[in-house]
Amino acid sequence: MIVTLSSKGQIVLPAAIRRRFGLSAGSQLILQETAEGVELTVAHPVPPSSVHESAGMVKAPSCGRQRSLDDFDAATMVRDND
Repeated sequence: MIVTLSSKGQIVLPAAIRRRFGLSAGSQLILQETAEGVELTVAHPVPPSSVHESAGMVKAPSCGRQRSLDDFDAATMVRDND
């Protein structure tokens, strides 16, 4: 893969590469000189996770009533203040 160096010394990593390695703005890479040239390594790789591992991370306010699955669909969400 070929990338172009900007006048400011910056390179753009293709979106597919950024997604594959979980890179976003602020991600840190390690730059190492090798006998063949330059090597980039992700400084703190993000381990892959599954949907099941993320269960329960997002909580919606209950607004004093029991929540159902429909409450999480923006198209059907009903607010008590409306």
